[in-house]
Amino acid sequence: MRSKNLAIVSLLLVLMVFVSCTPKATGDGDVIKVGWLGALTGDQAVWGNNEFNTVKMLFDEYNAKGGISVAGKMYKLQAIGYDSKGDAQEAVNVTKRLTGQDKVVAILGPNASGNAIPMAPILTQAKVPGIATVATNPKVTVLEGKVQPYNFRVCFIDPYQGAVAAGYAYDVLKARKAAILYDVSDDYSQGLREFFVENFKKSGGTIVADESFKGGDVDFRPQLSKIKAANPDIIFMPYFFKEVALSANQARELGMTQVMMGGDGWPSDQLISMGGAAVEGSYFVNHLDYDDPDVQDYKARYRAKFGVETELNGYLVHDAVLLLVAAIEKAGVVNGEAIASAIPQVDVKGITGRIRISPTTHNPEGKDAAIIKIINGAYVFQQKYAAK
Repeated sequence: MRSKNLAIVSLLLVLMVFVSCTPKATGDGDVIKVGWLGALTGDQAVWGNNEFNTVKMLFDEYNAKGGISVAGKMYKLQAIGYDSKGDAQEAVNVTKRLTGQDKVVAILGPNASGNAIPMAPILTQAKVPGIATVATNPKVTVLEGKVQPYNFRVCFIDPYQGAVAAGYAYDVLKARKAAILYDVSDDYSQGLREFFVENFKKSGGTIVADESFKGGDVDFRPQLSKIKAANPDIIFMPYFFKEVALSANQARELGMTQVMMGGDGWPSDQLISMGGAAVEGSYFVNHLDYDDPDVQDYKARYRAKFGVETELNGYLVHDAVLLLVAAIEKAGVVNGEAIASAIPQVDVKGITGRIRISPTTHNPEGKDAAIIKIINGAYVFQQKYAAK
């Protein structure tokens, strides 16, 4: 009996130590812990490393100035980041680790819709807001007509992006027949395809071919041969830079000369190096003009610190950091639930535009899209273009 009582007492002491040492999802002392997740390995590692580098750079800059002020108290920012490997299940695992083990008050990222969508239940249960960067599928923030209470984003969404691409193809490029090649295994690609088709038809255009592949495929010739036979004016390719480069090269090898167009999954230095002449003259929808005066200071700071140029993701996560800091200061307490409530209440001038989050959709309101053309191996801004 005595040994049993001793065992019980020992267990209680262990539990007391565990509870007292486990930080809550608030500021840990004078430090605010913020999570980040994205692909640090795999095909999309160039984007993930760019995002995490930007977060760490900005946090270092805030901390060098004493941190951020919350209700009159100064807090330093700590970034805790993990590799999601671009995999949906791994994104879920990392989210559980960040919210459960690390007790972060918010999560920045991911950039991929297919990773962001399954995070929602974990964020809601933990009452920790997540701010996605380039995750454009509508389901990231609104699912079955209901806003996800802890999911937010700083980018425009696929319905808008698809409408921009379709409108520009029809009105400016004068395309009347379009072909689609898309990744059937990817939420982003499926969504962008859907909204391009809908809006191109609405404008009066015709979809003459609609072909698909699965992520990981490297031979697109069967689909491209069918597209070539349909003789479209333009080929819409809503997927990521690696597959864009591969499929563009194969299309040119087949003698196809049509203009190619894509979305915000295209821009990367690797698209130019891998795609070469095959992607010359192509267009894509982007979140900003890289030559805009508002982005030059960030570009220079990133180049000076890391010795390379920033990618698209860096601009978006930059503004996600600004949004999060403004929300923490607005909340007045270092608590995930309060921060989530404050996010739709702040108005931030970001380098990608003004960030005002709708309380009913958790998407930014009124952000313009930029049309970029690849000319002589460079991304050249054409114009701002708003969907009809």
